[in-house]
Amino acid sequence: MPDLAKIDYKDIYCTDEAAALQPDRYARAAEEFTRAFGRSPLAVFSAPGRTEIGGNHTDHQHGEVLAASINKDAIAMAAPREDGRVNILAEGFGKTGIGPGELDIREDEKGTTSALIRGVLAGLKDAGFESGGFDAYVTSDVLIGAGLSSSAAFETLVGTIVSGLYYDMKISPVEIAVAGQYAENVFFGKPCGLMDQMACSVGGLVHIDFEDPADPKVDKVECDPAGMGLLLCITDTKGSHADLTDEYAAVPYEMKQVANLLGRDVLRHVTLDDITDNISMLRSKAGDRAVLRAIHFVNETKRAGAEAEALRRGDTAAFLELVRQSGDSSFKYLQNVYSVKDVTSQNVSLALAVSESILGPGEAARVHGGGFAGTIQAFVKTENAGRYKESMDKVFGEGACEILAIRKYGGIRVL
Repeated sequence: MPDLAKIDYKDIYCTDEAAALQPDRYARAAEEFTRAFGRSPLAVFSAPGRTEIGGNHTDHQHGEVLAASINKDAIAMAAPREDGRVNILAEGFGKTGIGPGELDIREDEKGTTSALIRGVLAGLKDAGFESGGFDAYVTSDVLIGAGLSSSAAFETLVGTIVSGLYYDMKISPVEIAVAGQYAENVFFGKPCGLMDQMACSVGGLVHIDFEDPADPKVDKVECDPAGMGLLLCITDTKGSHADLTDEYAAVPYEMKQVANLLGRDVLRHVTLDDITDNISMLRSKAGDRAVLRAIHFVNETKRAGAEAEALRRGDTAAFLELVRQSGDSSFKYLQNVYSVKDVTSQNVSLALAVSESILGPGEAARVHGGGFAGTIQAFVKTENAGRYKESMDKVFGEGACEILAIRKYGGIRVL
């Protein structure tokens, strides 16, 4: 049984408040493992959720993003098995058992936790990292549907367990992230890019260039917004994600449609001049929304790099202006702030409007992540964070707004 008293929770979870919640949480997870599998766990793993700071819907077009891991995570108590079988009991989702070699795609598993597990194991095997068996109990405080990439955290956790139990933590964070995306795209059936998995797996504040998705360039940005007098606030607007899969899928589809009409596979090397010089043809064949989304991409991918540079040089004003521009572009051009299926429900739009009435010149808010019905992100001055949280909770319910911290670790073996 791992000695949980040896864990430096503050080092992982950043704040005294977050760290104080962990000893009981870890102890309960160990107890649940023992109850489920009849033995004690031998190792403890953690994988964080993520926040997207810049590069809204750019990764799937081989663009650039700025993202960070946060101090909300999925944790696992685990122990190896000799028979090659993988058993994972995920709190709230039940137990999944996968026998040795049972890594084929199963249509009846699409959209399930089992698909993610099977897909990560298959992706790692294809990369040369075949997993031995293990039992694991998983619990997560990365809320599902809250825009913090609960699925990517889970995928990263599964890959990190394999790495920790069988490869001495030598599987690189990038290889784990690629396996996670493969699981989500091919086994789960969601056409996501690679940003979520990369941010969860690598950890810290990172600028990622996906020009070559098989070998993304990852640069750490040694800057914490807290050191600039800003706190990171994420508000879950509690909108329904039902029937939004086609809304999300339409974004990369329309962007690729424009790219294809311009002789490219993706928008990475398309310029604004390429779009404007051919705009009549693009409007005719792809429609205006697709053209607007392509324009968003061209400018947004540059903004992600510019945000990273502003943070590196400590230019808070420039960084916040770029955050505002990102949010403005997402609302007007990317158009992922509300669903056209139900224009009477505009949780994200409302959250942005309320934020605008509260935040001052040295603060900024934007849509966060996939959009349509999810979360908004705000950088709020430390002295204003309490008022901001109170106002957002009043509109969207107690606990809707969380003040988060950027943690320095991605997927890790804790013990």
